[in-house]
Amino acid sequence: MLEKVKKQIIKFNQERDWDQFHSPENLAKSISIEAGELLECFQWDNNFNKEDVCSELADVMTYCILLADKLNVEMEDIILQKLDISEKKYPVDKSKGVSTKYDKL
Repeated sequence: MLEKVKKQIIKFNQERDWDQFHSPENLAKSISIEAGELLECFQWDNNFNKEDVCSELADVMTYCILLADKLNVEMEDIILQKLDISEKKYPVDKSKGVSTKYDKL
C-alpha cells in the first residue's frame, strides 16, 4: 500500500538531507500542525477550496508515511490492526447510524 509514494517521499527527503529533522516527535508535531491547516480550510463554512484541502491532506499523509517509516511499521498493517480493534468496539448492531462513543453504546 503506497509503496511507490513512500519511496518517492524518502528519496525527496534524502536528497535534501532532511531526515536529520524527522524525529518521531517532530513528525508527530508536523502531523498536528498540518492537520490544523487542513481544518483551517473549513474554518468558517463549507465553501472550501478543494485544491487547498487536497494540498493540506497530502501534507498530513506525507508526515504520516514518514512517521510510520521512522517507527519501522507498515501503514497497511497498523491500519488493519486498528480497524480490527474498532470493529470489536463498534459492532454493527449497536453502532450503525449513530455517532455514540463505544463505551456509551
